[in-house]
Amino acid sequence: MNSINHVILIGNLTRDPELRKIPSGKAVADLGLAVNEGYKDKDGKLVERAVFVDVVTWERQAETCAEYLKKGAPVAVEGRLQLDQWETEGGEKRSKLRVRAHRVHFLGRPANGKDKSEQSRAPKDSVPEEEPMPF
Repeated sequence: MNSINHVILIGNLTRDPELRKIPSGKAVADLGLAVNEGYKDKDGKLVERAVFVDVVTWERQAETCAEYLKKGAPVAVEGRLQLDQWETEGGEKRSKLRVRAHRVHFLGRPANGKDKSEQSRAPKDSVPEEEPMPF
């Protein structure tokens, strides 16, 4: 049986993107995303809560996110779930589930105050070249 691993989230960044380079020279950016959800409890009272999701972006998309996005920016993220596992120096096993972004859509205005002519040149999204879409 085939599996599907596709995630679409819309939310706001919880912090500025953290850009770094790995030893091969590729850019990687870590994003924190808050996705708000609401429901009614048994008394009919509206309850709102946030789900916090870690997102990782690669290459040009990572650089673009770091350049144009700031804490609080609204974004839509398309990607897949990825489980990272490692062992601490003390020998403890750790794991973390996060989203590996294939595409990040900027939903708000640029936070860096650029004028309209510069905004029109700002990329809205990008896809890593060597990573094909899963569908």
